[in-house]
Amino acid sequence: MDNVEQRARDLLAQMTLSEKVGQTVQYGKCEERELKLVAEGKVGSLLNVHGPKKINELQRLAVEESRLGIPLLIGDDVIHGFRTIFPIPLGEAASWDIEGMEKNARIAATEAAAQGIRWTFAPMVDITRDPRWGRIAESTGEDVYLSSLAAAAKVRGFQSANGDGYPTVLHA
Repeated sequence: MDNVEQRARDLLAQMTLSEKVGQTVQYGKCEERELKLVAEGKVGSLLNVHGPKKINELQRLAVEESRLGIPLLIGDDVIHGFRTIFPIPLGEAASWDIEGMEKNARIAATEAAAQGIRWTFAPMVDITRDPRWGRIAESTGEDVYLSSLAAAAKVRGFQSANGDGYPTVLHA
């Protein structure tokens, strides 16, 4: 058992039921009520919270004011870039530039991590054959071979930025 796994076991043994349930709670906003819950250790993750100042303050609340000091997991949709915007995945796929797709994901993950976001909701790996679907632009199209290469490249890119990123493959 490695140190991370042992630390997780130790924390679980100390947690109340309310704190355990809290780790499964995710909010998409952070107002007064949510700030109080973060300080009580009853929020595990936040989605679409932006700005390093705000994220740092939230992490400070979670680590310094909650009983066990468990940091928050901060996530965001990073479909085709974070601050630097790249072509949509469907456009990237048209290039067949697999190395470029990996590089784009690495840049996006690095930019997101600099803001305190380590959990990316990307890549979207659905095989799309119906152009009427509203999220087709987030996919790499209908070619299974190309889509598998693109998905693997994107995951490598998101994971390799700082070694601590958590890409979430969507809709598989």
